[in-house]
Amino acid sequence: MTEPIYISSPDITGAEKTALLAAVDSGWIAPLGPMVDEFEQRMCARLGVPYAVALSSGTASLHLALLAHGIGRGDIVVTSTMTFAATANAIVYSGAEPYFVDVTPETGNIDPGLLDQALGQLRAGGKKVAAVMPVDLLGKAADYTELIPVIESYGLPMICDAAEALGATHAGQAAGSFGVMAGLSFNGNKIITTSGGGMLLTHDKGLADKVRYLATQARQPVVWYEHTDIGYNYRLSNLLASLGIAQLSRLDAMMARRKALRARYREFFAGVDGVTIFGEPVGGPDETAGTVDNYWLSSILVDPDIAGWTTEDLRLYLKQADIESRPLWKPMHLQPVFADVPGTITGAAQHLFETGLTLPSGSVLTDAEQDMVFDCLSSFLSTPPVKASPRLGPSGRNAPKPALRFDDRSDAKRMDLEKR
Repeated sequence: MTEPIYISSPDITGAEKTALLAAVDSGWIAPLGPMVDEFEQRMCARLGVPYAVALSSGTASLHLALLAHGIGRGDIVVTSTMTFAATANAIVYSGAEPYFVDVTPETGNIDPGLLDQALGQLRAGGKKVAAVMPVDLLGKAADYTELIPVIESYGLPMICDAAEALGATHAGQAAGSFGVMAGLSFNGNKIITTSGGGMLLTHDKGLADKVRYLATQARQPVVWYEHTDIGYNYRLSNLLASLGIAQLSRLDAMMARRKALRARYREFFAGVDGVTIFGEPVGGPDETAGTVDNYWLSSILVDPDIAGWTTEDLRLYLKQADIESRPLWKPMHLQPVFADVPGTITGAAQHLFETGLTLPSGSVLTDAEQDMVFDCLSSFLSTPPVKASPRLGPSGRNAPKPALRFDDRSDAKRMDLEKR
């Protein structure tokens, strides 16, 4: 019986084992220690950022970034609707309220023109917007060339969710180095992993010091335990930092392996009508301008009217062969927990969610495992479903045709009731 093939399993070698044992032998078992310091320094050197704080998760980095900037109750933080829930959760943790903006269909990243429209409407309505939080989706940096002038024109700080994008660049600048602060994630399925973990990056020493203070229970620098602020137990352990050091040293090789797999998907689907590689121009990426994907996850978009099958048909077929795949992120404005959160929505993210599928993408996949995936894809295409499964909307019903733009979530509720 073969082992399951996952989307993005941890890529662990002898280098990580050696580093972890060295950390154990050093006696630095408790949180913090020399490995944490070294991990931070190496990440700063990699990204060209002067300050870094290693933390327990990417979510913690976003949460503390907001708190360190004084963002809290009564504030609005504008972010992309197409992201993992941690982005919006961190905003809620801070006491602020999220506001969701839709994405460009080509990249799935926040739409700069739509952001400009949303910020203008919020300001005209007297709303207190405190920050904008772009998301670097699935390993591709947001379009900061377009975003920065928009955000600066409103005098707002930009806090970047770069959790998925370590190793990516935009216009020659590293993801994680944009904005007043940025957060990375080292969760088990990320491009590099520390099992769990994250890091905050910033160009501002004062903000880095504030984050470091809050992350260590806001303990005052006295002999006894003295606290004048609410703090958090958010620091990364020395043991996990040792994994991060080893993983970071292998980042380029792991990116190259994922890039080669992406190229194989591109070649495979080039002759399949109705299927495109998500987030790439036709023919593949052009990296000459210094904008580079880290190839964290490879996803396809399927037009079922042309292909004759849906992403759900393919997902279920792969599942029978113990091959994991999953839809793109379900947009935040469609999540039940955020049903009452306002936003500026076009339907672009919803369309990507309904027609996108992420395929096995990990650098740890052997050649034989990759061959199994492609053999299964070939088998599926040679015997497609007699009738494609209906394209499903967020509630499991057939998806609506053209999506509408709305700025008031009450309109969304009304439309949902009409669908029922």
